[in-house]
Amino acid sequence: MNVTLVQSSPKLNRSNLATTLATVQQYRNSSDLIVFPELSLNGYLLQDKLFEDAWDIDELDALKEASKEVDIVVGAAIREGAAFRNAALYFSKGNLLSQHNKVHLPNYGMFEEARYFEAGEIFESFRALNMKISMLVCEDLWHESVHKDLIKENPDLIIALVASPARGFEEDGLGIQKQWYSIIQTVAKECRAKLLFVNRVGFEDGLGFWGGSCVLDEDAKFLHTLPNYKETIETFTLEEK
Repeated sequence: MNVTLVQSSPKLNRSNLATTLATVQQYRNSSDLIVFPELSLNGYLLQDKLFEDAWDIDELDALKEASKEVDIVVGAAIREGAAFRNAALYFSKGNLLSQHNKVHLPNYGMFEEARYFEAGEIFESFRALNMKISMLVCEDLWHESVHKDLIKENPDLIIALVASPARGFEEDGLGIQKQWYSIIQTVAKECRAKLLFVNRVGFEDGLGFWGGSCVLDEDAKFLHTLPNYKETIETFTLEEK
């Protein structure tokens, strides 16, 4: 199976949909699955722009259409009635196959997600590409209760969409990157699952995002890693069990 990781730098507006579709068009013939980061259709620091820029799901029919040729995972701010969700969306065969609404919304320090978004409530799996798949969004992975839920789900593949700002600059590397890599290695090993970690890059209002997207196998071994701080798109082959 060929998986394309899109380590992008989303704009803080709706132009990301056109960019996303152009990327899908470019990589559809060489990929089975294309994965974008958290809030890749919106940018991260939406705040009050959320009321203008959040997507109704029927506005994303172009992604449904594109998924007739390749499976697509994007992060988006989704409007559901009066509520807004920070969602991971999986499109396949012309349909929205799964929507995971971020359960754990950070609301400390530089983060204000709980002020603007409504939290999801559940973690669930679905089948695509002959695998059982679970999706999570960023902070979800920092909670042990989620690890327990994932172990129960017993997925073959975990997809983590992330928008992690760079912090903890140390002589031997980036502190937050070390923390993230430790967490995803633990999860991959606990679940005996492959794991796709897709983090964004770029700057928004003083926040810089570090990238470092990667692919882990069931033994928590890093199979592929993208560079820090650089917009990068690469396709990798994953061996099936």
